[in-house]
Amino acid sequence: MNIHPLFWLVPVASVVALTMAWYFFRSMMKTDEGTPRMKEIALYVRKGAMAYLKQQYKVVFIVFIVLAILFSFMAYVLHVQNPWVPFAFLTGGFFSGLAGFFGMKTATYASGRTANAARKSLDGGLKVAFRSGAVMGLVVVGLGLLDIAIWFLLLNAFYTDEKTALITITTTMLTFGMGASTQALFARVGGGIYTKAADVGADIVGKVEADIPEDDPRNPATIADNVGDNVGDVAGMGADLYESYCGSILSTAALGATAFISSSYDMQMRAVIAPMAIAAVGIFLSLIGIFLVRTKEGASMRSLLKSLSLGTNVSAVLIAVAAFVILWSLGMENWIGLSFSVITGLAAGVIIGQATEYYTSHSYKPTKDISAAGQTGAATVIIKGIGTGMISTCIPVLTIGIAIILSYLCANGFELELEAASISHGLYGIGIAAVGMLSTLGITLATDAYGPIADNAGGNAEMSELGEEVRHRTDALDALGNTTAATGKGFAIGSAALTALALLASYIEEVKIAMKEAGQTIVNVSGQVVNAADATIPDFMNHFQVNLMNPRVLVGAFIGAMAAFLFCGLTMEAVGRAAQKMVVEVRRQFREIAGILEGKATPDYGRCVEISTRAAQHEMIVPSVLAIIIPIATGLILGVAGVLGLLLGGLCAGFTLAVFMANSGGAWDNAKKNVEEGNFGGKGSFAHKATIVGDTVGDPFKDTSGPSLNILIKLMSMVSIVMAGLTVAWSLL
Repeated sequence: MNIHPLFWLVPVASVVALTMAWYFFRSMMKTDEGTPRMKEIALYVRKGAMAYLKQQYKVVFIVFIVLAILFSFMAYVLHVQNPWVPFAFLTGGFFSGLAGFFGMKTATYASGRTANAARKSLDGGLKVAFRSGAVMGLVVVGLGLLDIAIWFLLLNAFYTDEKTALITITTTMLTFGMGASTQALFARVGGGIYTKAADVGADIVGKVEADIPEDDPRNPATIADNVGDNVGDVAGMGADLYESYCGSILSTAALGATAFISSSYDMQMRAVIAPMAIAAVGIFLSLIGIFLVRTKEGASMRSLLKSLSLGTNVSAVLIAVAAFVILWSLGMENWIGLSFSVITGLAAGVIIGQATEYYTSHSYKPTKDISAAGQTGAATVIIKGIGTGMISTCIPVLTIGIAIILSYLCANGFELELEAASISHGLYGIGIAAVGMLSTLGITLATDAYGPIADNAGGNAEMSELGEEVRHRTDALDALGNTTAATGKGFAIGSAALTALALLASYIEEVKIAMKEAGQTIVNVSGQVVNAADATIPDFMNHFQVNLMNPRVLVGAFIGAMAAFLFCGLTMEAVGRAAQKMVVEVRRQFREIAGILEGKATPDYGRCVEISTRAAQHEMIVPSVLAIIIPIATGLILGVAGVLGLLLGGLCAGFTLAVFMANSGGAWDNAKKNVEEGNFGGKGSFAHKATIVGDTVGDPFKDTSGPSLNILIKLMSMVSIVMAGLTVAWSLL
C-alpha cells in the first residue's frame, strides 16, 4: 500500500539522531580524562558497571526466551495471538536494552572527563556532562524511531486490505512496546536496587558512623555507589523512556487508525503517520536546544537551571510551532485542534517539570524548610520531606487532569456528547498530547542523564583529591543534576499517565480483534446485535458492562491500586535487605583492614560491587515478574471489565504515588546539599547528620520504587494488550 511521503522523515530523523549521538560520543572521548588517579577511579566504575549489566542481561535474556515461547504457543497453537507478536516483543526488548547500554557506556567514560574539565571551568564541566547526557537522549529517540520505521515498512508489505490493514499493523506494533517495558522494568528495578544498596550502605557507615566525606576513597562502598548511579539512573532511565517514547507514538498511531476508519484510507494513513512525524521533527529541534546549553564561571544554582531550561524551553516552543505545520501539511481533519492537543501535552510537561523543580531544588522554600528541620533532628527531616512530597502531587495531578480534558476537547471539536466518533477523536487527541510531551525527549533526557554523570564526576574529584575549588564546581553540577533528575522523573511519570490512558483505548481495539479471532462476532448492545468488527467503544463498554456498578470493575480497580503499593513495598524492602548486607561489609572492612580510615590501606571495593550485583540480580525478579502476572491473572479471572478496572486503578494510584516518592526523595537529597553549602551549621553539624538520614531514607524513594512505578503502569497496559486474546477466549467471569 502507498505510504505518505512525510513518513520518510521518520527513518531520516532516526539516522540523524544516531549520527549526532556518535558525534557527541567521539567529541567527549577526545577530551582529556585527567590524572592517572582519575583514570584509575573511572576504570573501576566502568568495569563494575559493565560487569553488572552483563549479569543483568543474562537474567533478562532467560525471561525473554520464556515469554517469547509463551507468545509463540499462544500464536501458533492456541491461535489467540498475532503471529508477529513473538518477534516484535523480542525486538522491543533488544532495542530498549541497547539504548540503556549505549547511554551507560557513554556515562562511564564521561564522568572522569567532566571532573577534569571542571578543573578549568564550570562551563567546561557542564558542556562535557550535558553533551554526554545528550548521547543517551539521542540514542533513545534514534533507536525508537528506527524500530518503529522498520516494523511499519515490514508489516505494510504484508497487510494490504485497506479496510483493516492499518488497525492490524498498529495494534501488532504495540506489542513490541511490551518487550521494551519488560526490559525497562528489569533495568529500573535491578539498577535501582543496586545503586541504593551501595548508596545507603556508604552513607550509614561512612558519613554517619565514621564521619568521613561523601565519595571519600576510604569508604569501601564508594565505587559501588558510583557504579550504581550508572546502572540505575542511566541504563535504567534510558530503557524506561525508550518504552515511554515508543508507547506514546504507537498507541496514538493505533488510535488514529481506529478514529479515522470511517474516513478515507488516505486520511487514516495520515492519522497513523502524524505522531511519527511530530516525533521525527522533535529530534531536529532537540538538537538546536542541546547546542544552546552553556553557562558562566561562578554561576548560581538558578543560573545553571536557566542554562538547561533555555535549551529545553526553546525546543518546546519550536515543536509547538512545528506541530501546526506538520498537521496542516498532512491535511489532517481538524488540524488546528489537534495542534493545540500537542501544545497541551508540551505545556503539561513544562508545568510538571517546573513544579518538580520548585519542590526539589534547594533554591526554593520547600527544600530549604527541610534543611531547617534538620536543626531539630532526623525525625523532623523525614516528616517534613514526606509532607512536602505529598503536597507536591497536587500540581502534577491537576495538570494531567486539565491536559486530558483539553487535549480531548481540542481533538473532537469541543464536542461534549459521548458519541462513538467524538470519543475516538478525543482519545486520539490525548494520545497525540503524550507524543507532544515526549517529542523533545532528545534534550529532556539529556538533562536527566546529565545528573548521574555530574554525580560521578564529583565522586571522581573527591577520590582523586583535586582540591576544594574543583569539588565546589562538581558539587554545583551535582546539585543541578539532582534537580534535573527529579524533573526528568516527573516528566517520565507525567508522560506515563497520558500514554497509559491512550493504551486503555488501544486495549479495547485489541479486544475487538481478539473477539473476531475467537469467533465471537457479535456484541449485545441494549438488546441489539452488532457485528464485532463494526462495534464502537461505547458498544464494547455496554457489552462488557464497564461501569462503576460492576463489581468486576471495582475489584479490578482495587487490585490495580494495590499493585502500585505492593510493587513499592517489595522494591523498598529489597533495597533494605541489600543495604543491610552492604552495611555489614563496610563495617567489617573498617574493623578488619588496618589503616583504612588513616588512608594507609586500600579498601576492597570489588567485594562491595559484588554484594550489590548479587543482591540486585536476586531481588529484582519477584517484583518484575509480578508486574507481568497480575494483569494476566486479572484477565483470566475477571475478564475484560476487570482488566480495565485494574489499569485505571493502577494508573491513578501509581501516578500519584510515583510523584510523591520521586519528589520526597529529591527534596531530601537537595536539603542535605543545602546544608553542605554552609547553611544551618554546614558539613559535620547536627543538621547535616539529620539531613543525611533523610537523604538515605529518600534514596529508594527517588531512585528505585518511585521511578519504577511509571514503567509498572505502562507494562500492565502492554501485558493486557498482548494478552487480550487469552482474556477474551479463556476468562472465567
